[in-house]
Amino acid sequence: METYGPEDRALFESGGTALYEEIVSAGGLPDGDARILEGGELHLAFGQLSDLNLIRHDDETNTWVAEDPSSVQSRVVSPLSQEGAKLLEESSHWAHAFGVLTQAWRRAPQGGDTGPFTYLHEHAIDPFIAALVSECEEEALTAQPQAGRDSGKLALAVLRDTALLERGAKIRTLYQHSARRSSVTREYVAAVTERGAEVRTLDEFFNRMIVIDRRVAVIPSPNDLKVAIAVREPSVVAYLVDVFERSWERARPFTSREASVMKDIAAEQRSMTLRMLIEGHSDPVSAKRLGVSPRTYAGYVADLKEEFEAETRFQLGYTIGRLGVSGTEEPLDDEDEAG
Repeated sequence: METYGPEDRALFESGGTALYEEIVSAGGLPDGDARILEGGELHLAFGQLSDLNLIRHDDETNTWVAEDPSSVQSRVVSPLSQEGAKLLEESSHWAHAFGVLTQAWRRAPQGGDTGPFTYLHEHAIDPFIAALVSECEEEALTAQPQAGRDSGKLALAVLRDTALLERGAKIRTLYQHSARRSSVTREYVAAVTERGAEVRTLDEFFNRMIVIDRRVAVIPSPNDLKVAIAVREPSVVAYLVDVFERSWERARPFTSREASVMKDIAAEQRSMTLRMLIEGHSDPVSAKRLGVSPRTYAGYVADLKEEFEAETRFQLGYTIGRLGVSGTEEPLDDEDEAG
């Protein structure tokens, strides 16, 4: 049975649903509409609706008319649910099988000869982390910069982390504020928070980090992003956990939509943009520190120009320096602003 993936859903959400609603409200769509012909702006969306049997051609009126979507939904959703269930079951079997090997390795005399640090190269990283997560009994702490998390990896993360949560373990994850703009990340967060995970966001840049049961941490190598380091030294792991906890206390709940929280996030991003300008970082470096695209960062700078009534970056820098702005000031509350 045919299944549909993230790319199909993206097309459906971006073009298919709007076209379907148009057909429903208008009572039909002429088959000569230029938008749905080959090369037209809605050709792909139209083809998808036709393949899904959400529309059919009425030969008498030469129009495309809508069909009941409830009859199609189960054909699309059910195979995905079945596939997800099979993957979870299969991953559980594999985790059990490898668990036997892990216990045998730990019982062997050479099991501890690898030392407190293990270097993992490229293709060995993901399997190592998957094995760690499958063994997690109490808590997984993760710090994830926004850059580089694609839909495929997050879909696998949902399956993996859901299984962990259902075993009774806890998950706490830190993102940057910019992750709130990612629809893929929001879907992941919705899936895991529904099962008890906690997710928060920060303004500052931080490296990727995973800590399992406060006994093993995985961090990136400072010299090569294709190399990760597994840390088992208790004092180093404890230090990394302390860094995480301090950041966690300052972070904002991902799922919160309160006006005060969103205002604080905007203020923190403004302050960090100011610090990037004051410290003289290039736009690409500053954008990476904020976890946004260079175009979005340029928008932040444009907002500051407007705020400080500056036409150029030179004028903006001069004004910031003259006013003694450092980017570390506490945000004003409404009463202070009124004053």
